[in-house]
Amino acid sequence: MPTFMSNLPIAKRLGAGFVLVLIMSLISIVIGLARLSSVAQATRDMVASPIRTERLINDWSRNINTAVTRTTAIAKSADPSLASYFVEEAAASSKVSGALQKSIEALMSSDEEKSLFAAIGEQRKIFISTRDEIYALKKAGKADEANQVLEQKFIPASRLFVTKIDALVNHQREEIDTVATQIDANYQFSRTLMIALGVVSLLLSVVCAWLISGSITRPLVKASAVARQVAEGDLTARIDNQSTDEVGQLLSSLRDMQSSLVRVVSNVRSGSENVATASAEIAQGNDDLSARTESQASALEQTAASMEELGSTVRQNADNARQANQLAMNTSTVAIQCGEVVNQVVETMKGINDSSRKIADIIGVIDGIAFQTNILALNAAVESARAGEQGRGFAVVANEVRSLAARSADAAKEIKKLINASVERVAQGSAQVEQAGLTMSEVVRSIRHVTDTMGEISAASNEQSLGVAQVGEAVTQMDEATQQNAALVEQMAAAASSLRSQSHELVQVVSVFKLAS
Repeated sequence: MPTFMSNLPIAKRLGAGFVLVLIMSLISIVIGLARLSSVAQATRDMVASPIRTERLINDWSRNINTAVTRTTAIAKSADPSLASYFVEEAAASSKVSGALQKSIEALMSSDEEKSLFAAIGEQRKIFISTRDEIYALKKAGKADEANQVLEQKFIPASRLFVTKIDALVNHQREEIDTVATQIDANYQFSRTLMIALGVVSLLLSVVCAWLISGSITRPLVKASAVARQVAEGDLTARIDNQSTDEVGQLLSSLRDMQSSLVRVVSNVRSGSENVATASAEIAQGNDDLSARTESQASALEQTAASMEELGSTVRQNADNARQANQLAMNTSTVAIQCGEVVNQVVETMKGINDSSRKIADIIGVIDGIAFQTNILALNAAVESARAGEQGRGFAVVANEVRSLAARSADAAKEIKKLINASVERVAQGSAQVEQAGLTMSEVVRSIRHVTDTMGEISAASNEQSLGVAQVGEAVTQMDEATQQNAALVEQMAAAASSLRSQSHELVQVVSVFKLAS
């Protein structure tokens, strides 16, 4: 049971305890309500049957006594009107008694009640018969005989009737007392049961509280003791944990922390010893490094002098390269200007060629107009021949126009031949100029290539000069760094000594912790 409870989370343990208390409280409430309901039902039954029956029987008894009084008054009265009045009242009272008798009969449940009620019914019949006999004698005027029946029959019968009714009333009272006794016994049992349930609930609550608090506090006490030992430097404590709840997880974490501390302290011990050994070796190495650093400083001074001489030679080469680059740039500028002039000539020749072609096109148009004019002149001559004498003058004009058109066509052909020859010569000149332009472009590109190459040589010389200067500066800086290294070597020797002393102090500090063998 403790192992099972220790494996439960604390929240579930507390929840289980609260749920158990709540269940016991609910059981107590439910049983208490059930017992109260039983008491209430018994009370309702008592009110619904015995008490009601008693009330009805009492009403019936009072009604019977009233009937006896009225019947006696009828028998004793000498006033006919008064007797008649009481007869009517007695009839109404008899109806009420009959109704009460039926109501009471419906409430009779036990055999004893039914037997008593049957006896009352038989006696009521005798009561009613003697009463009716008195009414009949009184009505017949036989007052003496009516008084005689009253004294000898009616009064004894009414007394016996009331006695039997009283017996039924007493029986109902006994029933009421029995039910009251049962109610009281039920109440006593309910009170005892509620007290017992309360005591059981209290005991269960105490047991649950003891189990839950013990399952929580015992591991906490163990965890507190382990933490105190670790705080005092004792890492040899054994932590046994079999629970998986929150406190168990805390103990597991403490065990892991203890294992980590053991590893850390062990590593620090071995590390501090290694540091002490290494610091001695570092001191020895620093001495060797100091000697090599001094040798390197002297070598760097010689290298710095050589780099200075090399720097002056490289600077002179760079100046020569810059002058050659400037000459190449000037030559490239002249070649570019010649190329631009040739390009302008090429463009001019192209314009002349285009103009010659346009003139040739215009001459072609003139030739076409002359041809059409010739055709029109032929048509005019044909029309004038058809017109005869009237068209003769028009025929002369048409011949002249035709002759003029023929001369215009011939002139246009001559001009066209000249223009075509000129176009061919212009085309040849343009081709030669274009060839010259291409050649000049090649020359310009070659000169540009030479210029670019000289520029690259000049730039390389400048970069080489800068590189030599940087190397010189680097050598100088290396010389300075070497001097600084020598100072640092001395500082490292002092630091190694300090490290050795600190490592011894660290060993002493770590020795405070106790580790298992």
